[in-house]
Amino acid sequence: MPNTPPAAATPPVTAAFRFYEELNDFLAPEHRRCEFETRCARAATVKHMIEALGVPHTEVELVLVNGESVGFDRLLRDGDRVSVYPRFETFDITPLLRVRPQPLRQTRFIADAHLGGLAHLLRLTGFDTLYDNGYDDPEIVAIAEREGRIALTRDRELLKRRTLTHGCFVHALKPEQQAAEIFSRLDLARSARPFSLCLECNAPLRPVDRDAVAHRLPPGVRERHTRFSTCDRCQRVFWEGSHWQRMRQIVERLLKLGA
Repeated sequence: MPNTPPAAATPPVTAAFRFYEELNDFLAPEHRRCEFETRCARAATVKHMIEALGVPHTEVELVLVNGESVGFDRLLRDGDRVSVYPRFETFDITPLLRVRPQPLRQTRFIADAHLGGLAHLLRLTGFDTLYDNGYDDPEIVAIAEREGRIALTRDRELLKRRTLTHGCFVHALKPEQQAAEIFSRLDLARSARPFSLCLECNAPLRPVDRDAVAHRLPPGVRERHTRFSTCDRCQRVFWEGSHWQRMRQIVERLLKLGA
């Protein structure tokens, strides 16, 4: 039998990467804020290598390979130079985007089990935010995909799940700082509608006459307040007491981020 020459080995692929702004927080220290070369897996895509280097794909808004905008499925070739950018807040780059479908038409969220305080503040400012500390990661991803929600989490691995298209890694540890981070990153101040959602169940609030809810109010509240709102889902009643005043101060601080 004739000798069959061995198949040629797939040549190794080395690409140069440069990550910008807050994406550096996900990288190993030696890779931050500089261009670096790395060996790529066989038939590696842009998305595969970005996540192999530690950056969740949901944090990425724009990828340039050799100066050209590409999608996550672009196969890397030897000598490619890859620039990876987070969300842009100061100018519109929509004509350049290739990494995901069109932006979400509504800004709605789902928060993981560690972000209950953040979920509460987003509802306070009028943003539809699902939260249940019983949600597991697959359920969060499924709901986000089905309902077109942005997943909020401090778990990088959740954001790397293949079917999740929109998500934000939350860097801050305290709820108000977390809310300020999300407001700044997603430019939420202009679309906020404070005190329009129930803080407990996320349903819309509506104004209600005092007489209609008088039987559900403490005596002192009936005497001191005239403006009330209610949630038709959980039947809670809200009024502008001292707790409302404290919440109002938080709202004002967040809205100043868009001034």
